[in-house]
Amino acid sequence: MSLEDLPYRQNIGLVIFNEEGDVFAGERIDTPGAWQMPQGGIDEGEDIETAAYRELYEETGIEKRHLELLEIATEKTSYDLPPELQKRLWRGRFRGQEQVWLAFKFTGSDTDIDILAHDPPEFSRWKWLPFPDLLDYIVPFKKDTYIKVMALFKGHIK
Repeated sequence: MSLEDLPYRQNIGLVIFNEEGDVFAGERIDTPGAWQMPQGGIDEGEDIETAAYRELYEETGIEKRHLELLEIATEKTSYDLPPELQKRLWRGRFRGQEQVWLAFKFTGSDTDIDILAHDPPEFSRWKWLPFPDLLDYIVPFKKDTYIKVMALFKGHIK
């Protein structure tokens, strides 16, 4: 089966805006130098919002009480993994990911963020970045997706 014939893994992507309008970015623990916003799979029987709050807690330690849901994107985005990653991730069953993105306002303080809340952790470190600056930190194969997400949530970008 060729890469193009494989399905996309269903996934959620999560944009967390702080009071200043910056977004949460984490450096992947398994790929130093690769930064991204939280994202994750949707478990069987989970709705999108439940998956979002679970993934946010697992990857950032942020509890639901410190989040205000701003918007759920009405259109999905997708990206293909580079062939070398596609072969080793998810046992080669998917060509990449198709994502529903959600935007949240973070209402807590930085001390409410704990990237070590889940074992194993997803991120080695984190920071707040202006959304456009995040494009300088992410892996190239996700750049088009992040540009689309910026357009989807432009009303929330300060």
